[in-house]
Amino acid sequence: MKRKIIEIDTEKCNGCGKCIPNCPEGALQLIDGKARLVSDLFCDGLGACIGECPLGAIRVVEREAEPYDERRVMEGIIRQGEGTIRAHLEHLRSHGEFKLLEIAIDCLKERGIPVPQPAAPAGHGHGGCPGMLAKKLAARPAGKPEGGVSALRQWPVQLKLLNPAAEYFDDADLLVSADCVAHAYGSFHRDLLDGKILIILCPKLDSDIDGYVEKLAEIFRRHKIRSVTVARMEVPCCGGTVEIVRKALEAAGSNLEVTVKTVTIDGEIQ
Repeated sequence: MKRKIIEIDTEKCNGCGKCIPNCPEGALQLIDGKARLVSDLFCDGLGACIGECPLGAIRVVEREAEPYDERRVMEGIIRQGEGTIRAHLEHLRSHGEFKLLEIAIDCLKERGIPVPQPAAPAGHGHGGCPGMLAKKLAARPAGKPEGGVSALRQWPVQLKLLNPAAEYFDDADLLVSADCVAHAYGSFHRDLLDGKILIILCPKLDSDIDGYVEKLAEIFRRHKIRSVTVARMEVPCCGGTVEIVRKALEAAGSNLEVTVKTVTIDGEIQ
């Protein structure tokens, strides 16, 4: 099958080993002074090792590879003890891989092993930034939310913080919104957000627009997206919101149509 998986540039790799601890799944080992991917089976393709490589020798590619096997991975994880189990579960949680997380927890329960509780986010003991932790929110009642009721279905929402691999993008209807829209349009949750996964950005003030295009393109590549709605303000500079989405769709080779909702400064939809 063709899927996302890491690739190591052995010319750049100096064998420092900093990537190894960030792969509790056991897909990486140091062999002959270089980091090596020892098994496609154990690499989930989420790229947790990438940020630890000081030389930029690791990247995620798409190629033919054996399917990732969470149960096989858990066999090795369990043998390494509670610390590695916790790290692996946190890894899955932070990337929004809730289906794999369920399999991992089932494996622990089947063996009578206690499931470690999630680490507290930064500022609350230890762990990572809560603003970047991918989280699917509790299901809301079907239909239009009443006034004052949030229709938000996931966290985070800012494009810079979003993880393209998060499970909540599967089979999703997307709302890509300029961040001023929710402040100008009083019925944002009821009329625009209800039933959708939210992505917010500012095409004028945010700096990494090329990075935004690539991140959105990665979302379109990884997931089946049912629809895309763009909400923008009427001011000319906000037109970049639509352009970012269209460039991302083109980069991903997607022919999805984009529905555009334009909000006036007076708080009306044109």
